[in-house]
Amino acid sequence: MRTDGLRTAQLIALFLPLALIAGALGSQFFGGLVPCEMCHWQRWPHYAAIIVAAVSFAVPYGPTRMLFILFAAVLIALSGGIGVFHAGVEYHWWPGITPCSTTVAGGDPMKILMEQIGKPLVRCDAAQWELFGISLAGFNAIISLSGAVAIFALAVRRAR
Repeated sequence: MRTDGLRTAQLIALFLPLALIAGALGSQFFGGLVPCEMCHWQRWPHYAAIIVAAVSFAVPYGPTRMLFILFAAVLIALSGGIGVFHAGVEYHWWPGITPCSTTVAGGDPMKILMEQIGKPLVRCDAAQWELFGISLAGFNAIISLSGAVAIFALAVRRAR
């Protein structure tokens, strides 16, 4: 029986992003929260991690499988890094880099208003939901980065 952590790392690499995406979509479709642009940025690496981790189950055991698992961990960490940035924008630690977190500096105000009609106004610098002062972006950062560290630690652990 295997006693290294590669199988556990593989399961975490698949089910962690699945759970986080399920939570994000659940909060959107059942909780009524509308994701901003940066929220979507955090989702893309998780979608990719799900695919990469799923493929890891189809490749033979060995270095190739470990490579897929570690790549999924990198993608999960990438989402966590974007979450750190987004949380910092929400907490006003630094300015955002998208129009959803800055005011319009120029242009025809009427034209800008007409372009926005029909689109929900969702600001990237205002958290829609918090628990214990931590926004969804903050929770994504904490969970994703912790999960990525766990996957790396388990994947490289040697059999005893």
